[in-house]
Amino acid sequence: MAIYNTAILSTNTTLATGSGNRAITTIIVCNTDTSNLVLNLYAVASGNSAGTGTQIVNALTVPAGDTVSFDQEKMVLATGDQIIASSYPSTGLTATVSVLAV
Repeated sequence: MAIYNTAILSTNTTLATGSGNRAITTIIVCNTDTSNLVLNLYAVASGNSAGTGTQIVNALTVPAGDTVSFDQEKMVLATGDQIIASSYPSTGLTATVSVLAV
């Protein structure tokens, strides 16, 4: 198992990339800012791009100082697949992604 920590930018930020088959077991997003921030999250198949057709979380408000966890469903990433996120109106969200080789 591996853990990746990434600051989510206001532009599309890659949180995890498939390299062989890898299962995403948990995504935890923490708002370290003093104001509410909005999270968008995408599951993007190889060769595609982040957009409305790949969005899995749409404009979720993460309150200042709060944390949200996505751990109910698991996703397997094949080579080239990506989990991508963006934050607005500014940065301050940090993602921790737990990945397991399958």
